[in-house]
Amino acid sequence: MIGRLNHVAIATKDVAKASAIYRDTLGAKVSEPVPLPEHGVVTVFVELPNTKIELLEPLGDSSPIAKFLEKNPTGGMHHVCYEVDDIYAARDRLKQLGSTVIGTGEPRIGAHGKPVLFLHPKDFAGTLVELEQA
Repeated sequence: MIGRLNHVAIATKDVAKASAIYRDTLGAKVSEPVPLPEHGVVTVFVELPNTKIELLEPLGDSSPIAKFLEKNPTGGMHHVCYEVDDIYAARDRLKQLGSTVIGTGEPRIGAHGKPVLFLHPKDFAGTLVELEQA
């Protein structure tokens, strides 16, 4: 069902500072910050030859990233994102198998302009999983 790893997301209090580390220290190509108010985050993508790193900064106090950073003040890995061919078929299969889809269960448009869903960490070895339609 899952395809390639699309990205690993890292929560940070400061995407500009985190971007500089990837760009200046590691020599990676780094995108400009993009605010996504509907998700409560500012995103930056670090391009790697085989995948991406998504840097996430909270956009406001009610951001899910703000809550994550309360528990993890230095930041850290927030989620992994896998591509799927059909997000609705993947959702229906996972729900049938007992997995918890976070939110309403309806896909929302993510940072790449494609439908995404999040799956509860309790069902995936403690890791928040994002599915993105390929």
